[in-house]
Amino acid sequence: MAAGQRAVKARWQLVLAAVCFSTAGAVIKSSTFGAWQIAAFRALVAMFAIVLLIPEARRSWSWRVALVGVAYAAAGLLFVFANKLTTAANTVFLQATNPLFVVALAPLLLGERVRTADLRFMVVLGAGLALLFVGGNRPFATAPDPALGNLLAAGSAVSWAFTVTGYRWLARGGGAHGPVASAAACGNLLVFLVSLPFAWPLATGRPGDWLAVAFLGAFQLGLAYVFLSRAITRVPALEASLFLLVEPVLSPVWAWLAHGEAPGPLAVIGGVVILAATAVKSWNDTQVVAA
Repeated sequence: MAAGQRAVKARWQLVLAAVCFSTAGAVIKSSTFGAWQIAAFRALVAMFAIVLLIPEARRSWSWRVALVGVAYAAAGLLFVFANKLTTAANTVFLQATNPLFVVALAPLLLGERVRTADLRFMVVLGAGLALLFVGGNRPFATAPDPALGNLLAAGSAVSWAFTVTGYRWLARGGGAHGPVASAAACGNLLVFLVSLPFAWPLATGRPGDWLAVAFLGAFQLGLAYVFLSRAITRVPALEASLFLLVEPVLSPVWAWLAHGEAPGPLAVIGGVVILAATAVKSWNDTQVVAA
């Protein structure tokens, strides 16, 4: 496969990863397990899924992998708790501010130049995210403490920015995606070990609760990292974080269908703006690569 085709494929893999990631909020809210229990057992399933689906993840452990795994673990824990306290829409919208932090981190830590086209894209995305946030900021029974949940979601955004930048850092040394997958597996192991003491006593749970945990670990995280670990070797950190913004568009849709967390008109417009901007950027990048 030519280099241009591989670059285009990598961008589509990022979109598919974002689709997998976007299912988290609705599924987390469907479970009667507490946040610590969901975090612990989702992480355990995800760790095994990643090492089974991505064999390279078993052979690439190092101190660099562990360092990125810590950032991943922080992002994952904060994300689960945020989803239990505020709406799925607000959680993912606030986490979607991570490209703003990547803009600062990528040149500093990776030496990757921020292109003018990326900055223009970010302005459009910022407008879309503002509409999403304003249009989706309504109370629901599934969001008992929006203020604290929003704060945790913002912390998750910062942690995720460090994670994406760290993935790119790991992937730069020759294009191997094993270290990226290893960092995700390591991060999930850390989440499991930190969460397990607080997950007891373990509620018996309904069959649906265990199915939700299995889905979150195997599909929402495991399959997502099959796509992400391969794509991040060919896409700069900032651009990767921008393509992953498909997630905040789809997450409220799943929450609406599953729990009635209906987005307002402004949120719908914001989602359309983000999807359209992502599609245009993807098309433009494809043409540049082809040229």
